[in-house]
Amino acid sequence: MTSDSGEYAAMEAALRGAHEPGVGAEAYTTMDLALRVGELMLAGGETAESVDRAMSRITYAYGLPHCEIDVTLAAVGLSYLPRGGRPPVTAERRVRRRLPNYARLVAVHEMVRAAAAGRLTLQESKFALSDIIGRPTVYPNWLTVGALSLLGAAGAVLVGGGFYAAVAAFVATLLGERTGEWLGRRGIADFFQMALAAAIGSLVTVLLAWSDTPIRSGSVIIGVVIAHIPGRALVVSMQDGIAGDLVTGTTRLVEVLFTITAILSGIGSIIYLAARWGVPISLENLPTAPRSVAAAQTLGAAAIAVAFAVFHLVPRAYLLPVAVGGVLAWGSYVELRQLELPAAPATAIAATVVGALGTAYARQRRVPALVCVTPCIAPLMPGTLMYRGMLELTGGDTGQGALILVEALATALAIGAGVYIGAELLRVIRPARRILRPTRRISTRA
Repeated sequence: MTSDSGEYAAMEAALRGAHEPGVGAEAYTTMDLALRVGELMLAGGETAESVDRAMSRITYAYGLPHCEIDVTLAAVGLSYLPRGGRPPVTAERRVRRRLPNYARLVAVHEMVRAAAAGRLTLQESKFALSDIIGRPTVYPNWLTVGALSLLGAAGAVLVGGGFYAAVAAFVATLLGERTGEWLGRRGIADFFQMALAAAIGSLVTVLLAWSDTPIRSGSVIIGVVIAHIPGRALVVSMQDGIAGDLVTGTTRLVEVLFTITAILSGIGSIIYLAARWGVPISLENLPTAPRSVAAAQTLGAAAIAVAFAVFHLVPRAYLLPVAVGGVLAWGSYVELRQLELPAAPATAIAATVVGALGTAYARQRRVPALVCVTPCIAPLMPGTLMYRGMLELTGGDTGQGALILVEALATALAIGAGVYIGAELLRVIRPARRILRPTRRISTRA
């Protein structure tokens, strides 16, 4: 008997469970482990390509080398066709809650890497995954809520708002988040939660403008918008689409567009009512980011990146590199705008720089690139363009408002595309090594 036939015989015996036809207990355990890994990674915000690769490494490591894997936004599926005329085995796990948890992603990647290298048995991998699921989050809940509010405050500073504008944006973001959380516990859809959060930020802006306080009220709502734009989903949707996972990428992109629509609906409804009641809101004194690198805005960019990272549960060890990346993204964007480059191309180039450098750093630390890259692009979110577009629409200039909103959408898409292009440029210069290890032999003895 040749070596290949002996290997197939061993696999057949393992799949028969040594006594019964069909797939044995060890193969079922392998499939269950791979599905749980895929579910965790997809729920944590990972790309479809990375989920597929991780599941393949698990099945390959534990004796099922030719599985078919299907990854969508809502589910992961796994199918195996045993030899010898036996029926195929197919299983699926649904992803019911997608909560970003980058610390968990890092731990799952480490476990998959150890399993693929042969350092963990099947049972050890199963126990390791259960341990990862049971770990407490790296930050308490009150800190993640505060991080989102800090993100809004830093966004107000980024566009020229002062201390009081930052405080107002912090309060507005906090009120919107807590109200959305309250609605979520009662089963209200995410669309209405996001619309209400944006409406609360707009209401604070309107009240500041109505009371004629010496605060740049427009910077408040811009900060709230920056806090709620789904930067993580935006980046992943573009990565999935460009990588060829069209179904998952398109679904994610539609989800992003619905979230942006909810934000615009909340802003537009409050601004329209304010205009009907005669509140003086105009485009004349709309805050904009400075065209030169200023200390306050640089600090605001770093704060936005760190707050974004804490909200998405990035491990503490990566907060300082994330802050540096946020400053680099913002500085690159400002310098490009000084060259009279339009917002979308300037954003794309800045995101490409961060994508390349962040991916290189992630490779060195052997963590998912999303952990080091996604928080850094948060300062580039087009909050000002979205607010300006809604002001134009409610002011009656529908054509100009629509053009500005299209520019805002193009800028948002440029962020996701730029991040992926940066990672691909790095892959051209320094390809990632992918080592396929031989299949682990399974004893044929009962």
